[in-house]
Amino acid sequence: MIVTVTLNPAIDVSYRVSDFKIDQGHRVENGNKTAGGKGLNVSRVLKSLSSEPLCTGFLGGESGAWVQAQLNQQGLQHSFVSIKEETRTCLAVIDEEKGTQTELMEKGPVVTEEEIEKFRSTMTHILREAKIIVASGSLPMGVPSYFYREIGELARAENIPFLLDTSGKSLDFGIEGKPFLIKPNQSELCHYMGESELSFESMMEAAKTICSKGVQYVLISLGAGGAVLVGKEVILEAKIPAITAVNPVGSGDSMVAGMAYALQQQYDLDECLRWACACGMANAMEATTGTVQVKNVKQLLPKIKICALQEKK
Repeated sequence: MIVTVTLNPAIDVSYRVSDFKIDQGHRVENGNKTAGGKGLNVSRVLKSLSSEPLCTGFLGGESGAWVQAQLNQQGLQHSFVSIKEETRTCLAVIDEEKGTQTELMEKGPVVTEEEIEKFRSTMTHILREAKIIVASGSLPMGVPSYFYREIGELARAENIPFLLDTSGKSLDFGIEGKPFLIKPNQSELCHYMGESELSFESMMEAAKTICSKGVQYVLISLGAGGAVLVGKEVILEAKIPAITAVNPVGSGDSMVAGMAYALQQQYDLDECLRWACACGMANAMEATTGTVQVKNVKQLLPKIKICALQEKK
């Protein structure tokens, strides 16, 4: 069983607005409302691939109850810890004519130490059946920056692969937990290395440095440029075909889902990278975040070329 951890989920509300302008009123159609959070995007993609993930994290208030109802409706198993404060809401205003997306993201609830302890207990029980753990996204207020390190250490003690997709201090500390895989994009990798920009070669060196700290693989998403999977003894590059992107939001989450699914199926490393890219691309072809059509994934798989890169001596 794949366990997805979403510690700071949200109700995502998006509005499509033509010619969006600041400091003006706009009449819009009813917004599209979804149970959001990077880990929940991963879960939906896994469900589409006929995997049966278990979702966990924190949920609170009427917003949290709404998210749980959506998960029930989608047939997703979940074991969230209830908290006193309200699960957050995030708003996106999409202007297709200008090609812009403006987002307002609430920080979210403050989680108490007692609630954190309940989550630790929940994870202890979940670990008994977990085969892979995927943790994604930001941490809510009250949860210490080192919390992903703690989850990584728990997973490693049970010999369970831990896939981590986060940024900032959460990533810095998370790497100390020696996860099986992390998935930074280019900007997140630059931030980790304290650089404003990195060349392709510098990104490979940065990934190798991270692997020397105990991370087995670094999956770097390069958008339309494909992806690179870096390990201690291997660098694999994925070249992807051109597609017509409808909504690329959530493609990184879908990549993680594809990787987790392929690992669950015990595919070789080349095929794992191919599935990760195919799922990321398939998500970009859909209007709804965290959604793939299996037929599109399967059509894309043979079009993705994987090659091993030689390291500079």
